[in-house]
Amino acid sequence: MDTRFISTLKALMEIGFSELYVIGSSTTEEVSQEITLEKPTLDKRKMLEELYRKLEEERKCVLYEGASGYVFGEGNPYSPVVFVGEAPGEEEDQQKRPFVGRAGRYLNQKLEEVGLKREEVYITNVVKSRPPGNRKPSAKEMQSCLPYLRKEIDIIKPKLIVCLGSTALEGILGKNLPVTKYRGQLFDYPYDRSIKVFLTYHPAYVLRNPYSDKEFTEDMRRIVNLLSSL
Repeated sequence: MDTRFISTLKALMEIGFSELYVIGSSTTEEVSQEITLEKPTLDKRKMLEELYRKLEEERKCVLYEGASGYVFGEGNPYSPVVFVGEAPGEEEDQQKRPFVGRAGRYLNQKLEEVGLKREEVYITNVVKSRPPGNRKPSAKEMQSCLPYLRKEIDIIKPKLIVCLGSTALEGILGKNLPVTKYRGQLFDYPYDRSIKVFLTYHPAYVLRNPYSDKEFTEDMRRIVNLLSSL
């Protein structure tokens, strides 16, 4: 059987597809014989819950005045891709969920357009509470939260980190690079070089600049292709 086909099926199973129907010369029995996935041995959900409990107890990640608490990541902790944004906004602060406002709804739409579902991926932010007026977190503020983000990534161990905007990339790589220049580029994650980092626009940026919708859609399609090849 085509090794590329097998790789694609494995990628789909890793992001949450439990049933796959194959039409063609190969039978589903043949496919099941060729694809053997190990059952997860780590309870990553429990590990993430413990991490977030520790974050709340330690309060080392800056908790902005006026924010109602921390907003943790959500999604499939066994996903091969993690989407990282900048910080929670007003609706995120109210609902205690990342990317649930207008930008989040746009992201959900784009995920569906390329065949992914929100619950199949993992979504989080660099800082875990809402900055006043939704301003960009300072470098010092980001540094206070980065140990928790790095631990999130260490637990999930994705193949790909998608940085939604330059602030997310700054948190992940420690470099301030303009998204308009470096969008679509791949980088090595400095704490585990087996993990790749991909930069694209923040959904809020696309909503403010509709001409960038086409590029963002192209990036989402490329993300799917990368997941089947990494």
